Amino acid sequence: MSFRATPFDDDKLREECGVFGVINVKDAANFVALGLHALQHRGQEAGGIVSYDPVSDFHSARRFGYVRDNFTSAKLMETLPGPLAIGHVRYSTAGSKGPAQLRDVQPLFAEFDMGGCAIAHNGNLTNALALRQELIARGSIFQSSSDTECIIHLMARSIQRSIPERMKDALRRVEGAFSIVAMTRSKLIGVRDPLGVRPLMLGRIGDGWILASETCALDIIGAEFIREIEPGEMVICTDNGVESAFPFGRQRSRFCIFEHVYFSRPDSVVGGQSVYETRRRIGVELAREAPVEADLVCPIPDSGTPAAIGFSQESGIPYAMGIVRNQYMGRTFIEPSEQIRNMGVRLKLNVNRAVIQGKRVILVDDSVVRGTTSRKIREMVLDAGAAEVHFRIASPPTVWPCFYGVDTPEREKLIAANMSEDQIRDYLGVDSLRFVSLDGLYRACGEGEGRNKVQPQFCDACFSGDYPVRPADRIASGFQLKATA
Repeated sequence: MSFRATPFDDDKLREECGVFGVINVKDAANFVALGLHALQHRGQEAGGIVSYDPVSDFHSARRFGYVRDNFTSAKLMETLPGPLAIGHVRYSTAGSKGPAQLRDVQPLFAEFDMGGCAIAHNGNLTNALALRQELIARGSIFQSSSDTECIIHLMARSIQRSIPERMKDALRRVEGAFSIVAMTRSKLIGVRDPLGVRPLMLGRIGDGWILASETCALDIIGAEFIREIEPGEMVICTDNGVESAFPFGRQRSRFCIFEHVYFSRPDSVVGGQSVYETRRRIGVELAREAPVEADLVCPIPDSGTPAAIGFSQESGIPYAMGIVRNQYMGRTFIEPSEQIRNMGVRLKLNVNRAVIQGKRVILVDDSVVRGTTSRKIREMVLDAGAAEVHFRIASPPTVWPCFYGVDTPEREKLIAANMSEDQIRDYLGVDSLRFVSLDGLYRACGEGEGRNKVQPQFCDACFSGDYPVRPADRIASGFQLKATA
């Protein structure tokens, strides 16, 4: 059984991972399980937890599927004792694209001469293939297809005498995006790549310290949010406090702008800003840039909801739940019959006919990737009696693939890479279609003047083709970068 996305979820970009770690609390693994549950939206394929107990050493559990289906068992959690633990939820972007393999599920563990170390990684290494080939040629034996294992082998070859120093050595060799949570017998370690593409937060609960991908994972356990780990920063948390260093130097941040658009939970705070409020402001920008006469503004749940609220507030057009999500559409439908599969998106979404019928409807969604789901939703809304259907998209056209930890289709499968906005409108069969501009997106993210074209404030490569880290492996396999003047 595959735990990839369901056939009805294949028109969204997928964040790849969430990480969580805690030190100096009783039964740390229980806190990690709760934190991973809050981060489930970042990875639904598999999850794992590694704990350390001074009496019985390291313990590990890795499972396919949801956190709630695996790490709520008292019997399992009793096998993960100790005051220190880290965890990971996974949606694969690097490694095997076939059936999921348990050996690829993180955290990965290695025993060095100075002790054991577990590593959980959010992001993607853009030179992992070249590193892997080099390491294999020098005698390394890989156990997984994960790019994270490259870090472990690089650490094993370092001559440094501590695990943090070996990690610094290893990470100086890698390229791409990484937010890492790692642990030794006495340390909880967090690292962000020099550009800070992926998020990582520091929190505190009692005398304990926490590292997490998002602040919502701190909220679920009642922890205090202290600050974000800075781009290029390594923190080492122990019973005595937190030490900080910048082993890669400081660079201008290029945080992933799609975290604001879609990936992060709306109740999280990233870059000092409420994700919900940023998404609401995107809707405001859309209403200003692309007004249209209509009777209702309806979100495509759930990711389009904040932007639809902002569009309604700015335009004065009433907001309505014209489409309702089936909240129980889970992995139980992972292998439906062909007859059920053909029902497609109707298993997940249902049109509120009483609200839609006879109305001119504005549908607000976060993005259009392939366009297949958008066409089906338009058909459903028209079948319910809508007089007109207008699409407003809370991100610019997705024209380029992401190589920094997002499961993106090849460029030829991205609808906006092959069609103009008018052509996409005709393909979808809607009365009008508009995307928010890149400058509008930047303004919604707190950049009042829009995108700085000389020094962009975010990583927006999926919209602009401006890759802040050269995707070396993909270029070697024939990928063509955007031509520059």
